[in-house]
This record gives sequence, C-alpha cells and structure tokens, in this order.
Amino acid sequence: MTLSGLLVTGMLAAQPAAAADPAGYPNVRINEVTSSNNDTVELYNTGSTAVSISGWKMSDDSFSSQTFSPSSSTIPAGGFVTFNSPKGLGDSDKLVIYTSGGTVVDRVEWATDKAKPAMARCGGDGTGAWVSTTSATTFGASNASGCPSSIPAASRVRINEVTSNGSDTVELYNGGSSAVSVGSWKYVDNDTSHSAASISSSSPSATSIPAGGYVTFNSSIGLGDNDSAFLVDNNGNTVDSVTWATDGAKPSDERCANGTGWFRTATTATLGSANSCSGSGDGGGGEETGHLLGGGGSLTSGCTPEAASGTGSNPTGTLAWPGGLDVTIADNACAFTTSTGPEGRDVSGLAFDPAHPSVLWAVKNKNWLYKLTKNNGKWIPDSSWSATGKQIRFAGGSGEPDAEGLTVGGNGHIYVTSERDNTKNTAPKDTIMEFDPAATASTLTPIHQWDMTSQFPKLNTGNKDDANLGFEGIGYVPDTWLTANGWVDPLTGAAYNPANYPLHGSGLFFAGLEYDGTLHVYGLNSDGTFTTFGTIATGKASVMDVTFDAGTQRLIATCDNTCGETHTFMKLNASGALVPDVTYKNPAVMPIENLEGFAIAPTSSCVSGFREAVWSDDGIYGFGPGSSSYGHALYSGTFPC
Repeated sequence: MTLSGLLVTGMLAAQPAAAADPAGYPNVRINEVTSSNNDTVELYNTGSTAVSISGWKMSDDSFSSQTFSPSSSTIPAGGFVTFNSPKGLGDSDKLVIYTSGGTVVDRVEWATDKAKPAMARCGGDGTGAWVSTTSATTFGASNASGCPSSIPAASRVRINEVTSNGSDTVELYNGGSSAVSVGSWKYVDNDTSHSAASISSSSPSATSIPAGGYVTFNSSIGLGDNDSAFLVDNNGNTVDSVTWATDGAKPSDERCANGTGWFRTATTATLGSANSCSGSGDGGGGEETGHLLGGGGSLTSGCTPEAASGTGSNPTGTLAWPGGLDVTIADNACAFTTSTGPEGRDVSGLAFDPAHPSVLWAVKNKNWLYKLTKNNGKWIPDSSWSATGKQIRFAGGSGEPDAEGLTVGGNGHIYVTSERDNTKNTAPKDTIMEFDPAATASTLTPIHQWDMTSQFPKLNTGNKDDANLGFEGIGYVPDTWLTANGWVDPLTGAAYNPANYPLHGSGLFFAGLEYDGTLHVYGLNSDGTFTTFGTIATGKASVMDVTFDAGTQRLIATCDNTCGETHTFMKLNASGALVPDVTYKNPAVMPIENLEGFAIAPTSSCVSGFREAVWSDDGIYGFGPGSSSYGHALYSGTFPC
C-alpha cells in the first residue's frame, strides 16, 4: 500500500471520540502498574480539573476490554485512582485504558519482570519516563519515593512534540547526557488494530538521538483527531506516550517545559528544536486563559504606588509558567504601610519557612520584617508575632538597612540582605544579617552580621543608584544537597567537604547581585567571619530574589520586569557546577511590574498535585489606577509538586 494510503487508513481508523468521552480525558495517564501483588494499576490526572472515569475499561494483550472497579469514579486534578486488574497481568504484558466510549486514553507495555515491583513514571507523576522501580510500590501517592535515583539513558528519550496537521510528525528529545540508539524502536497510534511501525523505516529514517538533541519522523500509520502516539523500545518496554483530543495536535501538541513537562496545544509547531510553549495549558487540546482574581479596595492616605521602570524582554528560550494560569491577589490594599515607609510599597524578598509551610516571611526595603500567615486567602501579619511587622537595624542598633532579600537558614533563623543604609544611601553596605525570629523585642538587631561591601568597589561611586545595585536576594542551600549532587568546591577544585569549614553551620548562602545577575556564595561563620566561594553566572542581567526549592532540587534566580518577569532554575551538572537549567516566565495574567520577591511553598503543603507560589510587587502598582491590583503587593498562584 502506498504511503498516502497508509496515512488515510490510519486517520480513518482513529475514530472520533464518542459523545460519552469526558472533558479532560487525555490528561489521565497510567502512572504505575505491577504484575504482582493483586495486579494493581494507578491512574493520575495531570490536568487542572477533575475527570470522571465512570464506565471506563481496560485490556491487556490477550483479552477484550473489561470494566474495572476504581477506588473512585472521579480523579481530582493532580490526584490518583487505583484498581486491580479484573483479568490479571503477566510478566510480559500490555495495559490499555479506554473511555466508556471506547477511545484509547493511555497504554503501557513491559518486558519480563519489568513490572516487578512495578513499572512507574519517574521524574514527574503523569509525565515522567517509564522505569522499573527499585523499592516498594507507591500506589495512591507520588512515585518519587519508589523511583531509582538515576533514570536509565533510554528512558531520558521523550515524545516531545507531535502534530496531526498534514505531515503527522513525531519529535523525540533526548534529555540525557549520552546518545541513545533508537533504530530498533517502534511507535503506534491508538488504533489497536494497527501494528507498531519501526522508527528506522519511517521518513526521515532515525537511528540515534544525540544528548540534548532531537529526531523527527513522519508517522506512516497516520495521526488524527482524538489520537495517541506510543513509543516502545527494542525490548518491548513503553518509553513514552501522549494522547490528545480534537485539534489538540494542530498545529502541534508539545511538552512544556521542553522534554519534561505536561503536553499543551501549541500555537506554533517547533519540530526539531526547543518547544515554544506558547499555547494552552490543559494538555487536552482545549483553550485555557488565566484570570486575575480578587484585589480592589481603597488606598489609604499616603499610600502612593510606584510605576515600574526598566522593563526588558524575556531571555531566549524562556518557557511558559508550568503551574496554574489563574493568579489571586493575596493581600489587602496598602497593607504594608509603616512609620518609615507610609507609601505602603517596597515589599521585596519572600521566603517560606521549610519547617512551617503555613508561614511566609517578607522583608521591606524600609527596614521592616514581616511574619505572614494565611487568613481567608490573604497573607496578613501574624498578630502573635507582630501585627505591624518588626523594624530591623544593623548590628549595634544603628542605621536603617535597605533590606531586599531574605531566607530561612538551617537553624530556623532569618537571614536578610541589605544593599545600603537608607540614612546614607549614596554608599553601598552589602551585608547579610542573622535574626532570631523568637526574639520578643519590637525592633530586632542581628545576632551576627557579615559585611561584604569591600568586594564590590564598582558600586561605591558616590551615586545612590549605583549603591542600590547590590545584594537583592539570598537563598540558603543545605550542605546535604551540595554534597549529594557533587558540587565542586571552587576553593579546592575537589568535591565540597563541609568539614573543611567547621564554623559555617549546615549550609551555604547564595546572594544575588542586582548589578550583573551573578550569585555570590558564602559560608557564614559563627565567629562573624565568612568564606567566599566565588561567583556563579545565572545568564540574566539582574537577580532580584534567590530561592532553593527542595521539590525541584533547584536553586531559583528570579528577575523582575528587567528580564521580563522570569525565574531561572539552576541545577548541579555532571561536572559539579551550578548552571542554568530552564527559565520560566510568570503567568500571563500578572502585571509586568517590579515583582522583586518570589517563593515556592515546600512540597509538604501540596494539594492535588500543586503547591503555592507567591510574588511580591515592590511598587504596588499592578495594572495601574482603577485596576483591581492597584495598591497590592502580593500575588498567589500554583506550581506543580
């Protein structure tokens, strides 16, 4: 049969979804399966809305589809449902999930013993690579704890983009550090009567994918609406899959973030290169537009918002926000007025307390520290600590720190950076101050203070604007993470050994410099001295906040409107160096403002697959006079767990 005939046959065989197919069904993915211990299957909902699975069916490689009894008839957004296979599953088998209307939702195949203890998606529930787990199964919960610490090279290959728009093309991406041979791999669509086709026999022929590279090929079995693409290696193990609804792959369906994230409908196909991530975010071909919720209220006397300045464009390769598209204004209007800053603006750094996820710390340029807790969806000062915030001073009780960034150390203390003394604002004073949050005084002085001003002579010009380009953000990074990931100590050229620095505590501090977007690494010693571990480039013009996120195992360098409101996630590479990994922009509904603070809640606070992300607006300008965001400093959204 001719190629065109195969294309027509494939497209006709991929029947339109029956009317009974529920909205969001392509977001439901097989997430874990075992061929022992009652042959259990776990489904996960990667979408942002619940999906009904009532009447759904399953089959393996030997029996017709059968109904099953799930633990719940509805899967919540970011939630799990489990069931036991009604016919059993074998050592070398296949599992297919169908809607009640007969549409294929997802499938997975495995070779002998590969589903013992289980086959599970590792590297992200619903989106990760299929890998045989090495420890106990994790049904009904995230796969992370059961996944091996290192994902095999072949499993780093992902279906990254697919189009059913004309050429029916599939793109594979290799997210690993070595080339992977794919010449004997196969693919198939969701028509169960189709035989799998070889990648190497497709046009163009593909035999190997270089590290960090792409391979594209045109499907010889056709791809249509309400269809799927399944990738299987030479051993018969499923590598990856994607399912889409009507028009979901037109122009294309693509992973966002590139190589790792959920699928979404693209506005522009980018086959053979990094995904644009410019489309809708539901993974099922529908359109989603975010909403800015809440806000409003009258401005109090003396509360004067300040418009943003110095807005720049997004860096090349910036990806769409991976969390929810809706954002909520999360404070009262003019909530941060103080005796030294009646204008009610200048909230800069933010940090969640890892030991107390319901606590958010905030610092204001006009030398004030706030302990915030949630009340009716808004972050407000904790009245048991201080209903109005606490003023902070430099060591000795003098001066007014131009406080910009803060982080919570391993000892539970709050570490605050200052660029200058507001009473002498033409001279830099780049310092890190340690405060005990248990102190009962209304004005806080540091337990320790470390002054790094002499390291930045370029900021000491006698000009207040230059003096204001110093330490803008700070993040505490535990020694355990640095050692476990092989960070190379720039002072020794060998693996970092915390024992070489006995006075520094349990981690290092990464301070972000607004002047040039670099990170400066310090060990803060208990005797008041410090160790300088060098400078790290973030690839950005400026850094406004720094956050270590244990959930993603990344250090995040945030830039405000200067860099188009973006967050660069830094990883430790195979050489032990901290380097940029991926950069996300803010949800599209947010204003392009001086959003100088950013924090992600610990994973212990996750609900339905998401956790909170919070931004602070240094100018409380929002979308300007008359807008719901005018006069507000805090915005709340979601980030994947």
